[in-house]
Amino acid sequence: MKILILADGRSPITKHWLDGLKQLGHTVIFVSSYPCERLDSMDEFHVLPIAFAGLAGSQTAKTNPASGVQSAAKPGSDWIKRFRPLFLWLRYWLGPLLLPYYGWRLNRIVKETRPDLVHALRIPFEGMTASFLPKNVPFAVSIWGNDLTFHAAGSGLMRRMTVRTLSRADGLAADTQRDIRLGKLWGFSEQGRTLVVPGNGGIDITEVRIASETGAAALNWLPLNRPLVVNPRGFRPGSVRNDTFFRSIPLILSQQPETFFVCCSMAEQPEALNWISRLQIEPHVLLLPVLPQETLWSIFRRARVTVTVSEHDGTPNSLLEAMTCGCFPVAGDIESMREWITPGINGMLVDPDSPEELATAVLDALQNEPLRIAAAAINLEKIREKAEISLIQTAIEVFYNQLTP
Repeated sequence: MKILILADGRSPITKHWLDGLKQLGHTVIFVSSYPCERLDSMDEFHVLPIAFAGLAGSQTAKTNPASGVQSAAKPGSDWIKRFRPLFLWLRYWLGPLLLPYYGWRLNRIVKETRPDLVHALRIPFEGMTASFLPKNVPFAVSIWGNDLTFHAAGSGLMRRMTVRTLSRADGLAADTQRDIRLGKLWGFSEQGRTLVVPGNGGIDITEVRIASETGAAALNWLPLNRPLVVNPRGFRPGSVRNDTFFRSIPLILSQQPETFFVCCSMAEQPEALNWISRLQIEPHVLLLPVLPQETLWSIFRRARVTVTVSEHDGTPNSLLEAMTCGCFPVAGDIESMREWITPGINGMLVDPDSPEELATAVLDALQNEPLRIAAAAINLEKIREKAEISLIQTAIEVFYNQLTP
């Protein structure tokens, strides 16, 4: 089958999905909504920077002096870090006005490449762009965790384009049952084909566990003999509550002063630096850049607790990877998280607005080794049953076949 994927080509989630399609034997036409480099998993490659995405720039290698880790950096985007709310507002109010133009450009690519199916890996703005394709082109769209509960309410045009996208889609994929339910409320047909799988296309348990073990020796830049808490999410305005996370740190340190906090995708971020300075917690926090997946897995294996405090979310792939590595999850108490976590059994769920609740949950997990050991076994079994890559690839193949004539 020839499949056109429209997504952010910089994302590890996208890259993993593309790799999975190649393993299934499909021809992949990839259209990136952000500037990026071509990957081996792409048979054809196009860049279509939608809704000011071109301002983000492409990625180049950058080495973090604290860790020696080489990671992706976006030249020319420092101003976006500082003015993120303004950039988001710009995309909400002006971005939808440009979508007919990008829909026309996508239609030209579709006419040239003649795919059997077009799949946009999220609603804003990739799915919205694909909604302008003619009805004779089979079209599937994936929902990310905050597409409907947060971004869709960003402006009147965002609401209208979200309804348009879901009404046009022939197939709907999501990483939680909740988003399938919400998708139907937003216009997706009750008779449409649906799929619930992890957003990255599944977890290769063997790969993750072997890579996390072999990479552990290279983490000599992390402090020894200190309990580690990792926040893997970075900054996602309106979704992840890093204000709650940072405000919980002094409360945790008051009870366990040796605790050390590792924050991924936060290096040089003004908001993180401001919180650290304001709370005077610099000796206890390490801000890291965007990490290679294998390095993140090794940190999960080393850490005792992973923190994902969000109020708009689906199933974060980093949560599933942490569970695979045996790291105890503490997350926001929202519907999507309850599909994976039973509080006090295989993780903790807290009010995303309460640093006190978060601190209590993290301290309970740090101090209760039997709970962490029991949770690790439960979580690995959950991954095997609901997220293992061979099962997920079979489900994706069935879904795609249902959508093509």
